[in-house]
Amino acid sequence: MVYFLMTMQFMKTRIGILGLGGVGGYFGGLLAKAYYESEKIEIIFIARGETQKVILANGLVIKTDDGQTIVHPHLVCDDPTIIGKLDYIICATKTYDIEVSLLSIEKCFKKSTIILPLYNGVDAPERISTLYPDHEVLQGCVYIVSKIESSGIIRKTGTFEKLFFGSPSAPMIKLKELQTIFANAGIDSYLVDEIEEKVWEKFIFISALASATSYLNQNIGQIIANDASRALYVELLNEITMIAAVKGLNLPNDIIMQTILKLEKTPQNATSSMHRDVIAGDKFELESLTEFVINEGLKYEIPTPTYNIVFEKLKTVLPI
Repeated sequence: MVYFLMTMQFMKTRIGILGLGGVGGYFGGLLAKAYYESEKIEIIFIARGETQKVILANGLVIKTDDGQTIVHPHLVCDDPTIIGKLDYIICATKTYDIEVSLLSIEKCFKKSTIILPLYNGVDAPERISTLYPDHEVLQGCVYIVSKIESSGIIRKTGTFEKLFFGSPSAPMIKLKELQTIFANAGIDSYLVDEIEEKVWEKFIFISALASATSYLNQNIGQIIANDASRALYVELLNEITMIAAVKGLNLPNDIIMQTILKLEKTPQNATSSMHRDVIAGDKFELESLTEFVINEGLKYEIPTPTYNIVFEKLKTVLPI
C-alpha cells in the first residue's frame, strides 16, 4: 500500500503553495479549486499555526466583489516528511521570510523542482538561487489587490488580476506545462520572454506605492488627490526609473505615465501591503521595497534623496 501511494504521488504533478497571503492564498485557491478532483495535479498548501488549523477545518475562503468561494487543497501541512517531493513551488511569503521559509521545506525539493517566486521585490530570484544554485528559479510578478481578512480568509478587491512569469534558462516544456496549469485554473497568466523587464515594471509600481503610502500614511485615493503627496510619489518614480534605465533594462519610454495610470485605475480606497503592515505594527518589507532602491542607487551612482527621506522615517518604526 505504501509503495502504491508513493507511485501515485510520483505520477502526479505536485505544486506547493508557500505563503497563503493575498497573492498565494488567492492564486493558490484558484489552483486548489480547479484541481481538487484531478488525478494528475495535486495542490498542497504549506501552512502552519492558526492558518493551517482554520483551512483544515473550514477550507480557504476567497471573497471577491461578486461573492465568496470555499476551496480545499489536497493537503494542508508544514511537515516536509508528510508533504513529500514537489515539482513546482510557488513562493508568496513576505520577502523577509524568503530564506527561512524555503529552508524549512528543503526536504520537499528534488533535482527537477522548479521555483516560482511571486514576491513584491526584485531580488528574490538571486537570493533563492544562492540557496539552491542547482534548481531552476523563475521570475514572476502579479498585479492584484488582495489581502488576508483573517486566518483562512482572503479578500480580493476589484477585477484586475494578472500573473506574469518566465525564465531565460528553464526548459520550455516545463514553462508551458505551468502555463497550461494556470490557464486551466482560470488564472489570467502570461509566459513572458522579457520577464526581467516585466518584473521591474511591477517593482517600479509597488516600490514607489509602498514607500509613499507607508511614509505618508495615506491610501491611493488620498495620494492622487493631494498635490504634495502626488509630487512625492512622482519623485519616487523618477528615482527608481532612472536606476532601471542605468541598469540597461528595456522599459517603455513612458513608464512613469503608465505607472501613474495603473495607480489611477486601482481601487482608490486600497493601499499597499507594506502600509497595512505599518499600521498594524507588524514587521514590514522595508528592506526589499525601499532600502533596496537606495542600495541600487549607490551601486550605480544615482541619487535617491526621496527614497532616503522615506527610509529614514520608516526605519524608526520597523519592529525589532
